[in-house]
Amino acid sequence: WDAAGLNEVFVDIHFSRQLLDCFTSPFLNIEMNGAGNLMDFLDEPFPDVGTYEDFHTIDWLREKSRDTDRHRKITSKSKESIWELIKSLLDAWSGWVVMLLIGLLSGTLAGVIDLAVDWMTDLKEGVCLSAFWYSHEQCCWTSNETTFDDRDKCPQWQKWAELMTGHAEGAGAYVLNYFLYILWALLFSFLAVSLVRVFAPYACGSGIPEIKTILSGFIIRGYLGKWTLLIKTVTLVLAVSSGLSLGKEGPLVHVACCCGNLFCSLFSKYSKNEGKRREVLSAAAAAGVSVAFGAPIGGVLFSLEEVSYYFPLKTLWRSFFAALVAAFTLRSINPFGNSRLVLFYVEYHTPWYMAELVPFILLGVFGGLWGTLFIRANIAWCRRRKTTQLGKYPVLEVIAVTGITAVLAYPNPYTRRSTSELISELFNDCGALESSQLCDYINNPNMSRPVDDIPDRPAGPGVYTALWQLALALIFKIVITIFTFGMKIPSGLFIPSMAVGAIAGRIVGIAVEQMAYHHHDWIIFKNWCRPGADCVTPGLYAMVGAAACLGGVTRMTVSLVVIMFELTGGLEYIVPLMAAAVTSKWVADAFGKEGIYESHIQLNGYPYLDVRDEFTHRTLATDVMRPRRNDPPLAVLTQDSTTVEDVETLIKDTDYNGFPVVVSRESERLIGFVQRRDLTLAIKNARQKQDGVVSSSVVYFTEDAPQLPASNPQPLKLRRILNLSPFTVTDHTPMETVVDIFRKLGLRQCLVTRSGRLLGIITKKDVLRHMAQMMNQDPESIMFN
Repeated sequence: WDAAGLNEVFVDIHFSRQLLDCFTSPFLNIEMNGAGNLMDFLDEPFPDVGTYEDFHTIDWLREKSRDTDRHRKITSKSKESIWELIKSLLDAWSGWVVMLLIGLLSGTLAGVIDLAVDWMTDLKEGVCLSAFWYSHEQCCWTSNETTFDDRDKCPQWQKWAELMTGHAEGAGAYVLNYFLYILWALLFSFLAVSLVRVFAPYACGSGIPEIKTILSGFIIRGYLGKWTLLIKTVTLVLAVSSGLSLGKEGPLVHVACCCGNLFCSLFSKYSKNEGKRREVLSAAAAAGVSVAFGAPIGGVLFSLEEVSYYFPLKTLWRSFFAALVAAFTLRSINPFGNSRLVLFYVEYHTPWYMAELVPFILLGVFGGLWGTLFIRANIAWCRRRKTTQLGKYPVLEVIAVTGITAVLAYPNPYTRRSTSELISELFNDCGALESSQLCDYINNPNMSRPVDDIPDRPAGPGVYTALWQLALALIFKIVITIFTFGMKIPSGLFIPSMAVGAIAGRIVGIAVEQMAYHHHDWIIFKNWCRPGADCVTPGLYAMVGAAACLGGVTRMTVSLVVIMFELTGGLEYIVPLMAAAVTSKWVADAFGKEGIYESHIQLNGYPYLDVRDEFTHRTLATDVMRPRRNDPPLAVLTQDSTTVEDVETLIKDTDYNGFPVVVSRESERLIGFVQRRDLTLAIKNARQKQDGVVSSSVVYFTEDAPQLPASNPQPLKLRRILNLSPFTVTDHTPMETVVDIFRKLGLRQCLVTRSGRLLGIITKKDVLRHMAQMMNQDPESIMFN
């Protein structure tokens, strides 16, 4: 492979994630001389060869080649006997079995989390006397003394003040309830942060930035482990129940991926191949969003658009299946008690009108501005946390933020309740049976209309009170979410972002509704809003605002719109949702291309090459490769003149992930590339099991070792671990092409040659440093430590 050949291949090709398939077959098979396989790992001579160390990047080409060889071997063996045929069928079905198990477990965990959160959130305010494990709503369902007008009040449910003092009203009861609300919130958050700190530090945060990085090929051992799964599930319930401004949707993606990793270990097809494992994790992410929002199709699109790095067609089908099973399992548990997958199901009885696109687009602008503000402020706060003493006291930080949140949230009924309930109320249309303060309109006594088609009415005092409370809630949510996201507890961002948008949208919706009622003769209302008609639905504005703010923060578009209409059942309102989502993305992109997850990836310095970033600088491979001028020469091995002692010294004195193998140091003709870990394991295994291998033994990477005198020590043949076809470019290859190669093929390193002679090496970190340098950033500040 030289620059001219590569340029011919890349001309007019639209790179996609499926390019990996193209490059592993048939192109790379051209160079497979001698051993017959790219890495010849079919008959592994010793265990753990081909595996990766923690905080290293996988080699996608090698993983793909190993799976192709494994599949070829199984196919050829299946013709030998019935048993081998059965084994091949089981191997083919193992992927679907894993998807089934992921769907069942993630759906069950999501249902349990939903039920536990409902109960523990209500526990902050009171307890059910008939069955303490019932939430407020479940308690009053079972009561025979509950009336429709007072459906939130029943004798079986008592607030803490009433239970302790016998008085339900008055200043003393309010203060006692206030105090106990804060106490419960502090207890839940303290338990959450303590469990995370002691048992599973990786269980904190959203998890999506790390999932994106892992799916791009980075290894973070333990991040998807059993302890992380258990602690994240428990602490997620505690964190959400504490009343902090966070959601459970992002962490549920992490939980589902932990389930996927757990079931991968049951099948060697996935446990021994990091590339195949990531296909399963992509599908698990889809299942996570499916149960988080009750949106199976949105989950698949979210995995494809937002999370996955490599997404072949079969992963699309399997993601769909996993999301389906997960949604079915959650529906069977029925955590919301409404026979639906979601809490936010709405039924609007009025169509939207073209003139309403103006406020919808304005909500999109607000969402984009809010997304930009949130990302910049949150990243600045998280950077301060990492670089100051604040980061050393995570428990104190969580306790302080929880205390401030609880103290400020309790007096306002819209911030006191759970964020999910708040969004549900904001989405709701005001029907004849609604008792919410937001529906306190002045009714016309002469009105005789069906209950589903109530005309626009003047707002009553309850609506104006609610507007002031919502305005205060909006400011509170905007500020407190900035400090909450990123703390050392499980914290999702979807629900708080939607809450900000829903509050803003409902306020705008009520304003437009009242303008239409009082000024129906204005030209903008004249054609579609007649007196006595039901023109404007404020709940729809809340829904559009929620989509706009979530889009502004995450930069999702297609998956966001699908999630929103699956979440609410509002398929008829897909155009307003699309308009708001696109506008919010355009506005937010004008201030910076990175969404919140990409920003946190950069903050943590994960080696992530975003496929959406463009590299337009006119630099060459020779400008980036190492060694640079005045650097020591490149550390290489020769094919037949290096001793075991030389190799061990090189490994001890350097921290490189691998070494090029050349014919000789004089010619520097490239033979192949050997991984550091494979080399270490091979020498250790040879010293233990192969007689005569000593420090002075010569290491041979050639096909056949020469005949040596009997007095010479036993040679060590390591051709089996040599990659005979490492990816190479010439020194004049444009860096734009090199970046594309790293991005699309998932390379760890690329060797630079001229006429077959080795000049240097470019690693993934070199590419990231160079890209940072070109954007006037400190190259070292972005690297993972």
